[in-house]
Amino acid sequence: MASVTEMIAAARRPADAVLEHVGPGSQIVVNGYNGEPATVLDALEAAGDRLTDVRLHQMLAPRPRPSIDGTIPGLRHVSWFLSPATREAFHAGHCDLVPNNFSDVPRLLRRSVRPDLVVASVSPPDRHGYFSLGTVATYAAAFIGELPFFVEVNAQMPRTYGGNQLHISDIVGWCEADRPLVLAPPPEPTPRDRTIAALVADRIPDGATLQAGIGAVPDMVLAALGDHRELGVHSEVFGTGFVDLVDRGVVTGTRKATHRGKIITTAAMGDGTLHDFVADNPGVEFHPVDYTNDPWVIAREPLFRAVNAALEVDFLGQCASESLGSHYFSSSGGQPDFARGAIMSEHGAAFIVLHSATHDDTVSRIVPQLQPGAAVTTFKNIVDNVVTEYGVAELRGATIAERTRRLIAIAHPDFRDELTAQARTLGYV
Repeated sequence: MASVTEMIAAARRPADAVLEHVGPGSQIVVNGYNGEPATVLDALEAAGDRLTDVRLHQMLAPRPRPSIDGTIPGLRHVSWFLSPATREAFHAGHCDLVPNNFSDVPRLLRRSVRPDLVVASVSPPDRHGYFSLGTVATYAAAFIGELPFFVEVNAQMPRTYGGNQLHISDIVGWCEADRPLVLAPPPEPTPRDRTIAALVADRIPDGATLQAGIGAVPDMVLAALGDHRELGVHSEVFGTGFVDLVDRGVVTGTRKATHRGKIITTAAMGDGTLHDFVADNPGVEFHPVDYTNDPWVIAREPLFRAVNAALEVDFLGQCASESLGSHYFSSSGGQPDFARGAIMSEHGAAFIVLHSATHDDTVSRIVPQLQPGAAVTTFKNIVDNVVTEYGVAELRGATIAERTRRLIAIAHPDFRDELTAQARTLGYV
């Protein structure tokens, strides 16, 4: 039997060796964001004229590509969550978008797509023959031991821990790269963001387990928690804002019901400080998204608090977080997963945050009805609290009339009279 060292050496191939595992109609799972194996995709695109009807399934592509723009005849990009690199191509009809809840992606891929191969960027192997999926476990980790992997070993990908370990025996080939990770610096907060964050932070007790999305308000919520104690983290995305709370001893995880003392996530997105923090850190565990985002798993944590953003909320409490009308920006992601898990948690709570109006105060973000064609990301029955800079509307268990009045109360003052009149027309109040 070959040693681990011999197995690793034998599996080393040029990037274009991936073509040996791709045939007509192949369905390929491509890890997203910093898990994207750029050299492998370059090889696939270079051979595009020899490929037939190959589909590349990916969430959150980090950079524009010819296969996304529809200029490679043999390749079709299928997005499961739009990013700046894919939005224009989607609206132009050059790539596709699959509606989904993030927790369901591995199951949907198995049932609807039946993929043949996973390609991903990974950390260098350890002496036992294990590569790690680094900062991005998500849906790719769900196929470890189930599908063959062809991977790019990026010298700059940090080794991380959890359910994201890929053994050399699972790999049909690997190639080398040495490429900096994509950075996601925190956005500059506005006064509105700070006000909203303070309202949410006041409702997070000591000992709570947190999920926070990416954006100015979630970052400001975390920044406002410096005086809290014994917080835990179970979050789809682990962002830079959490690192300071760990360093200050605020996040300890000592009151978690599961994975006590551990930070649980499926992806890390942030700056270089974050990447350094997760590298070789056994206190942070990366697990497949069908585990981290499973509402039943989330609900096992008492005092769970979920914070996510929306673009528009109507009087019923329906949240449009991925599109304005039929114009798509992203997809559902994990927002519905965590909204449901938080309200199933004992003493849990979920917060949907948004500005009361557009930046120039000309359009209300609290509306009688969502724009025609809008996708409902988090539906009315699981929406808990909606927060703008004017306050918190507690919707769960409230009547339609109560919901409507509470939402109007946190709308921008310039629109409240008009919204009240529209509510009467609808028969809501």
